[in-house]
Amino acid sequence: MGGKRQLVQYAFYKADPAWRRLPSGQKESDRKEFLKVVEEFAPRLAVQRAYSLIGVRGDVDFLLWNITEDLDTLQDMAARLQKTGLGMWLTSPYRYLAMTRQSMYIKGHQHEGQEGSRTRVTVKGSKYLFVYPFVKTRAWYKLPMADRHKMMGVHFKVGHDFPNVYIHTAYSYGLDDQEFMLGFETDSPSDFLDLVMVLRDTEASSYTERDVPIFTCVAQDLPKILNDLG
Repeated sequence: MGGKRQLVQYAFYKADPAWRRLPSGQKESDRKEFLKVVEEFAPRLAVQRAYSLIGVRGDVDFLLWNITEDLDTLQDMAARLQKTGLGMWLTSPYRYLAMTRQSMYIKGHQHEGQEGSRTRVTVKGSKYLFVYPFVKTRAWYKLPMADRHKMMGVHFKVGHDFPNVYIHTAYSYGLDDQEFMLGFETDSPSDFLDLVMVLRDTEASSYTERDVPIFTCVAQDLPKILNDLG
């Protein structure tokens, strides 16, 4: 598979509105305790990035994008975080788990910035991250591999037309409810919107069973995100 594979987690959090009405001193203490735990786990993670969804979606406030080779690390961090002062006021409405692997369709369709092993996530550091779960219809898997490869080739060609949008594909077969977790990094939301519109016209799109919910995530420092909670 080309290198040790990684677990990719998208952990979304929502704060109880009642937390905002606590005394300011208590909230500051809660923030610091939460941040301390996140910082303690940073050395155990290959990737740890925070994104704000405040004002974007009503059901989540922020995202922690965690990548590691060890599932125990994800569980240990989640357990520690929920025991913090702030963690007791947080819910996790969405939490997705997937794993990297080499795509069976990628050969011959690589382009600059996205070639090489897909078993290791390379974060671009873009301002925006668009995240959503993805499920193909069962009819897709009954198609001959040559037909699927041809249709995916069209997908890759469309992607070449939007070089400012960088895709991260991880696989959830047997691990979670979806089949894929897709993450798109870009500094231009309009480029991502245009990309999705073009992909809707492709033949492979007709074999999509589900590709929602979709999350528009804005990269920010975690201290700022927690301060913006209230």
